[in-house]
This record gives sequence, structure tokens and C-alpha cells, in this order.
Amino acid sequence: MEKTIILQATDISIGYSNKKETTVVASQVTVSLEKGKLTALIGANGIGKSTLLRTLIGIQSPLSGKVFLKEKDIHSLDNLTLAQHLSVVLTDKLPPSNLTVFELIALGRQPYTNWIGKLTATDIAKVNEALELTQISHLANEKHDEISDGQLQIVLIARALAQDTPLIILDEPTTHLDLLHKVTLLKLLKKLTQETGKSILFSTHDIDMAIQLSDEMIIMTPESVVQDQPCNLIMKGNFNTLFQDEHILFDAEKGKFVIKG
Repeated sequence: MEKTIILQATDISIGYSNKKETTVVASQVTVSLEKGKLTALIGANGIGKSTLLRTLIGIQSPLSGKVFLKEKDIHSLDNLTLAQHLSVVLTDKLPPSNLTVFELIALGRQPYTNWIGKLTATDIAKVNEALELTQISHLANEKHDEISDGQLQIVLIARALAQDTPLIILDEPTTHLDLLHKVTLLKLLKKLTQETGKSILFSTHDIDMAIQLSDEMIIMTPESVVQDQPCNLIMKGNFNTLFQDEHILFDAEKGKFVIKG
């Protein structure tokens, strides 16, 4: 079956630049996000995962090279076109408001309502479809600030689904969630890629779960950024260099990290 690449970055260099100096976070970075695939981005704290995400979504320019979204330079796209191709889910706290879950998810339709906010029958159908896909229709009339953190994360994913973009990118979606809600959320992301054909990229610290549920993983270490299927990354020993600590070892047979006494 032919691959459909939604986002492609080849040999880009990422980091920060001002008049005085340039700070390179990572170089020779190649990322390919495919239709219908769930991809996890992992790496130690401070390695540059957020910088890479900001670069991939077009907030930050690469120091060299280009990021292509649906074969177009992401920096050549206007905000409206970008919002119709890419949706982003952040873990930031939402500002206080009286919005219901339905109304919050409906905000995902703004790229199609000319920012006026009047919902058409198509918009309402997309919101209801997002509620059903994420199995939260029963929360539709609840106030968004009265539901649990786990439920809110799923509502934000539903908002991204209502935005109806081929690519969804999530920054640390499992932060602040207990184990049960982490598993529920990651299994939902896996289901959504299979049922909707969307490409989903998420950054996470829950590496063992990501190994089990992701189609592909991007591993950031000080030496390199590597993307492949989890089984290939295990076979090639890429997880061994993830943490520079003699007490944390990767057990290739079990496919998870273990603590050495």
C-alpha cells in the first residue's frame, strides 16, 4: 500500500538564533509523519522535544532546511490554511469560562466559520462525530471546568478532531493523568489513527506505553534524532542511550526500562 506523507522535514537543524548567537538544539533531523500512523516523540528532559514540536507546527523556523505540510513549505501557509491542515493540543490550563464541553469542542470549527462562530449543520455534525469518536457524548452539556483532568484531555482531543485536519500534534497529553487515564488516552489515539486515517504525533514521558501502542517513535538523544518502528529501535539499541545514567537500563527482551540496584 502506498504511503501518504502528511508532514516531512528532511535534514533540518533546530534551535534559536538572535543577532549575537545561534544555539543549535539538534541537527540533521528528519521526521516523516504518515497518514493513519500514531507517532511518539520521546527524549530526556531538556533535550529539545518542545523545540522540535514548535518547529514542526510552524511556530518556530528551523535554523536550516524546511518543513513541508502536504508538500507545501509550512511557513508559506497563511494561518487559516494552516488551521485547516494541522491541529495542536497543548497541556496548558484553559482560562476560566462557562463553556460547555459541546461549546469547547465547537471551537475546533472556527477555521471554517470565518471566526464568527455561527455553526452550520455541517459544523454541528462534525462536533457530534468528534463526541462519538471519543465516546464522551454524555459530557456534552457539562461545564468544561467541572470535569476531571483526564476527561478534559479527551475533550481537547475531540476539539482537534472537530477541526478536521489530517494531522494532530499533542504536547505531553498524558501529563497530570493517573495510569488508567494514561492508558485510556493513548489507546484512544491509537484507535483514532486507525478509524479516521489521521496522522497523530504526541510527545510523552510514558516511554513503556509508547513502545507498546505507537506505530513509530522519534527518539531524541544528545547525539541524534532517530525515527523508526519501536521493534526496530529496540533491535538497534536506540533506547540504550536515551538516559545517561548507569542505574537506568533498557531490557530489550521485556521492551521496557528497568532500574539497576
